[in-house]
Amino acid sequence: MEDMSDILLVEDNKYNVEFMLEALKNHNLAHRVKVFRDGGEALDYLFAAGEYSDRDSFKQPSVILLDLRLPKVDGLEVLRMLRSNEATKMIPMVVFSSSTSDQDRIDSYRLGANSFIVKPIAYERFVEAVTEIGSYWALQNAPP
Repeated sequence: MEDMSDILLVEDNKYNVEFMLEALKNHNLAHRVKVFRDGGEALDYLFAAGEYSDRDSFKQPSVILLDLRLPKVDGLEVLRMLRSNEATKMIPMVVFSSSTSDQDRIDSYRLGANSFIVKPIAYERFVEAVTEIGSYWALQNAPP
């Protein structure tokens, strides 16, 4: 798809970012990824605020891959803020976290996550999971 919306990756671990970008290359999606290392910067981008105030806020990503443990603004707060705003509440949100906490999973769904996936520890499985996420949410899913 030539006019495909971007994939927003909100992840502070540089190795996870590298692995995820490599995995998304499998479907020629890596060039569509915008990476943010903290929740505050991602929110500024999505709400066209701060250094992103000149961004067209009507063009939203096709999916957001969101870690929970982030600096500045954590993933659950990002979820809360995006789901409470009319312009961003319909963006598909995939929580991709190392957390195995039932409470994190429940809170994520309660706040409007479309999916909660625990990051696999093994590199091969990690790459496979990201490839599947990218394929489904960016290529197969019909966004709102």
